[in-house]
Amino acid sequence: MILRRSFRLFASIAIVTAIAMLNWYCSSSKKTETPLTTYAGLSDTAKYVGMETCKGCHGNVHETFIHTGMGKSFDVASHAKSSGNFEGHPVVYDKYKDFYYSPIWEQDSLRFMEFRLDGKDTIHKRIETVKYIVGSGQHTNSHMWSSNGFLFQAPLTFYTQKGQWDLPPGFEDGNNTRFNRMIGLECMSCHNGYPEFELGSENKYNLVKSGIDCERCHGPGSVHVQLKSSGEYVDTSKYIDYSIVNPAKLAVNLQLDVCQRCHVQGNAVLNEGKSFLDFKPGMALSDVMNVFMPVYKGRAQEHIMASHAERLKMSKCFIGTIEKIQKDPASANLALKPYKNALTCVTCHNPHISVKVTGDKVFNAACSNCHQSGKETLCTNDPHLNLKAENNCVSCHMAFNGASDIPHVSVHDHKISIPGNKEITSEAKVFSGISCINNTHPPVEAKAQAYINYYEKFGLGPAMLDSAATYIPAGNTNDITKNIGRLIQLYYLKNDYPKVIQYAEQVKNLSDQLNRQQLDNYPAWTCYRIAEAYNSLGNTEDALPWFAQANRLAPFYPDFANKYASSLAALGRTAEAKQLFLNLVKTHPEYAPGFSNLGYLILSTEQNAGAAEVYYNRALYLDPDYESALLNKAGLFVVLNRKDDAIKLLKQILKKNPANVQASAAYRQLTSRS
Repeated sequence: MILRRSFRLFASIAIVTAIAMLNWYCSSSKKTETPLTTYAGLSDTAKYVGMETCKGCHGNVHETFIHTGMGKSFDVASHAKSSGNFEGHPVVYDKYKDFYYSPIWEQDSLRFMEFRLDGKDTIHKRIETVKYIVGSGQHTNSHMWSSNGFLFQAPLTFYTQKGQWDLPPGFEDGNNTRFNRMIGLECMSCHNGYPEFELGSENKYNLVKSGIDCERCHGPGSVHVQLKSSGEYVDTSKYIDYSIVNPAKLAVNLQLDVCQRCHVQGNAVLNEGKSFLDFKPGMALSDVMNVFMPVYKGRAQEHIMASHAERLKMSKCFIGTIEKIQKDPASANLALKPYKNALTCVTCHNPHISVKVTGDKVFNAACSNCHQSGKETLCTNDPHLNLKAENNCVSCHMAFNGASDIPHVSVHDHKISIPGNKEITSEAKVFSGISCINNTHPPVEAKAQAYINYYEKFGLGPAMLDSAATYIPAGNTNDITKNIGRLIQLYYLKNDYPKVIQYAEQVKNLSDQLNRQQLDNYPAWTCYRIAEAYNSLGNTEDALPWFAQANRLAPFYPDFANKYASSLAALGRTAEAKQLFLNLVKTHPEYAPGFSNLGYLILSTEQNAGAAEVYYNRALYLDPDYESALLNKAGLFVVLNRKDDAIKLLKQILKKNPANVQASAAYRQLTSRS
């Protein structure tokens, strides 16, 4: 998963008090019975009104909420927002990619400098301006930079607990994507309020908000505002006001879904036709997505940063309260505040008040409310030790330790357990399958996609693709038509290009079936994979219309435009190709392949060596290790009779990648003439 969640769970223990404050306006003297019997926010006609509108009536709640982790989750980069330590100009070195990174404030602009040294000489330097800071600063500050509205993660994170700069999660161990990691909707929709997203892109936003807002937990508020403005109020001490969602009054499973929309981190597989913007409080999360996790033998105690809801549901405390509810489900579901009958996130957390000011006594009170027998506590620890520890249940039963996915960070494990109980059953960490966190019976197509994702996005082995194949029927034309997108993705990832083409040609009018835009760009990606299959087999003519359709459906995705333009050039349609490349580098000035290919086209068709070198240099400024640009520039130097310069570039390629066949052949050819 791209940019991992680095803020804590801030749902609500004292939500009764908080909701009472929230609804002071709704409970005023002029009351009527609400005609609504289902939540208005679930209607397609309900609109988001924004936190400033909510603030107009609920200013007291807003004033505390903006200081919570959710309220401070995202904002423009500023001295006030940053938690970073800039004294001594800290430098981070990536030994795998041989890049240094340093954060720099230039007046009010935060910039990240990337550089490379050869001895004491700086041989590469790139500087980008940070536009947004992600995270409240309780655990981390991560950073985003923007290019023409396209958002990317920057290659530095500040780890607040240890007060140090380092590469972001997922950038370590040779996986540094530098300034190129796209911030897609999955990341943005959990780390911030819902944005205005540009259809046909992966990471282009027309508007982003500043922090998670009221309606992420309460749902779209347009009907609520309309009814209250017209004088229709509800006595919320007796009835549910269906014009707005109060999570405390949802059934326990739906209440948990509000929190675990973001506080369950895993492999999220969207249902057909759904997007990461579609979940609304009051819905079942499984109506929008199924979230999978790998299951390992021998590592039951490991947990990841945003596993709060998942781990809580493993707790004996949680399981016990759910069993009680199951014995009398009607009573629990009819209760005005069902969470009182269960252990949920809001038993301990108040989403309107920062955990920093909540205090240990509040959390421990939640434990003592259940764990008492008369006047005697059920804790078996030495009472004197308990007293010395100020009866801090959390300190013993919710271990505070490192997360397996985020370096330099410690969090409370929300699996409440007895200290000393060892659940690690073996030394080895052995993969044993996958499990859906939010749905006990996920559809088979979701399982198939989950396995594909584990290979493509999470880097697990090719066995994942074999597992996926068992969940994708392809026995007849109807099966193939129904599952065509996943079949093409599966065999494309297996590099079985003849199979991709075979399936594509079996579906009648497939181009028409894929002729639609989606927020996840799935039809565009399917077209692209078909095109690449044809292209890889040397059939550029058949690839071209599929590249064209992928580019038309997702015009803001640079790889699609780049491959389409390259195919046009290969077929001799150089004027069209040049225009596409010019548009590409204008729209995506951060995209190195576009500059390299444009330079090559101009050199080969116009013999304009000066312009070609300018474009090659731009590509190498963006990525000094981009092999295609280095090869192209070496070829240019050969044309200009600058053989020594060409040899130097070829050596640069071979130093990092001795297996590059083109560079090896060119190097042998040039050095044999010496």
